[in-house]
Amino acid sequence: MSQSTSGTGPSGIKVQVRSEYLAEQSNPAESRYVFAYHVKITNAGDHAARLLTRHWVIMDGEARVQEVRGDGVVGQQPQLAPGESYEYTSGTVLETPVGSMHGSYGMIGEDGQPFEAPIPAFTLAIPRVLH
Repeated sequence: MSQSTSGTGPSGIKVQVRSEYLAEQSNPAESRYVFAYHVKITNAGDHAARLLTRHWVIMDGEARVQEVRGDGVVGQQPQLAPGESYEYTSGTVLETPVGSMHGSYGMIGEDGQPFEAPIPAFTLAIPRVLH
């Protein structure tokens, strides 16, 4: 089972995320729940933009928050022309069977102006935990 969400910021950058539970890498007896998330970033605007940084806010089922900041995504800083998309997969580990993530990408437009592209909140949950 997977959860998905999408949203488009005022810059025209659309972010779609689909999450899935990775049972084979998880160990509930040790409070280890592994999730993958598949991201598709689309430039639905009129101008090219480059993704420079990422900022994730990860919350587990007990409201413990972890923030992750870094350069690019999976070692890349993709340039997106209007109409282009970039897709990648990454993952996170929680201590609870349910959690959520949201955040933003730090982008720079072809005019040199930096802006934030919001990543809408999405749920991380093992199958059959949420209805």
